[in-house]
Amino acid sequence: MALITETNQQYYQGAQGFRGTGNALTITTTFDTDLVFGSVDAWNPNNQYYALNNFKIYTSTTGIPGSWSEYLLKYTVVNNQITFNTAPFPANNLFIVVQLKVLSGGQYGNTPAEEAIGDAVEENYGTYQYVKLSDIIDNYMVGYVGDGKIIQTAKKSDILFFAKRSLQEFSYDTLKSIKSQELTIPPSLSLVIPQDYVNYVNISWIDNHGVKRPLYPNNNLTINPYSKLLQDEKGMPTQDNFGQSLEGTSLTVERWKETNENRLLNGEALDQFDNLAYGMYGNDFGSGPWDWGRLYGLDPQYSQSNGWFGINERDGLFTFSSNLVDRLIVIEYISDGLAYDLDTRVPKMAEEAMYLSISYNLLANRANTSEGIIARFKKDKRAALRNAKIRLSNIKLTEIVQVMRGKSKWLKH
Repeated sequence: MALITETNQQYYQGAQGFRGTGNALTITTTFDTDLVFGSVDAWNPNNQYYALNNFKIYTSTTGIPGSWSEYLLKYTVVNNQITFNTAPFPANNLFIVVQLKVLSGGQYGNTPAEEAIGDAVEENYGTYQYVKLSDIIDNYMVGYVGDGKIIQTAKKSDILFFAKRSLQEFSYDTLKSIKSQELTIPPSLSLVIPQDYVNYVNISWIDNHGVKRPLYPNNNLTINPYSKLLQDEKGMPTQDNFGQSLEGTSLTVERWKETNENRLLNGEALDQFDNLAYGMYGNDFGSGPWDWGRLYGLDPQYSQSNGWFGINERDGLFTFSSNLVDRLIVIEYISDGLAYDLDTRVPKMAEEAMYLSISYNLLANRANTSEGIIARFKKDKRAALRNAKIRLSNIKLTEIVQVMRGKSKWLKH
């Protein structure tokens, strides 16, 4: 179903070589990554769209290291075909290299300014384990639709729709669709939710050794109010000239910041007696100091000092407790698999599940389809999805054995 089409040079270096002819020349790259050309004049480094290109072109008369220079005459790019439009065209037997941008810089430039710096090559690493959504659709048309098959006819638009819906559903609990962002918490103690965010998996701050310190939601401690209405002296919400309710700053959020800043909720030593903190940690006040500490042990949901986070649904922000300011954090979250071109890839271990999911949805939404056929494909879809989950769970026996070596140790909580 799939063949490796890139050479080792193309895969590891993101480079492909050609030879000039001295005449009008068109070359076609065969990278798995498509060429991105910013605009008609994006060949010119002085053009604002030049930086959008994901490649550079270098030429050399000898092909030896240190002899390469960037090609700066006019050319155009259409469907991975590069056409050199300006004479003199690349001379006969001139060495030509198309270099995809790499994070460490292309090796064909003579100066750092000429290096093809970017991430086009790195995005291509490891792609053999995936199959593109467009290939899924084409393969489905060949293997599942036609004369003598259960699905004799189907619109490609319908297949595309159900393929995208299946990819979304698979992304939530089956595919490796967890993304992560590394950010620093600013003094505002809030960060914008990622653009393709669906739900969070983990949020952690990173210590000086690079170790993750998990943060926990503040759901049972505080809240980010959706509306913060201004009231008059009678307690009635007030409106502006257009009849819309006026809103102000949330006092709940401000009080939460102050409380946590005074270390009353993070499990550390207290600077003063506080009913809230003592009650929370099982130190309820009685008739005097001799009644403190009648409850033994900590409440596990509060017994951590890493910090807290919340989600402000109205403003689309992650909010954090004040002891996390300037901390380096990592947000791990789930996307739906359709936000970007690179997302629209299906692990080959889940390819069969994708085909059966498309088949089931097509048949279930088609009139006059036998219930027995629908039930059969529903069963096959579930079985294939279960197999995909097992395959993608990446369970390794050696890792399980390493964990189980501690089974004889006492568990202490």
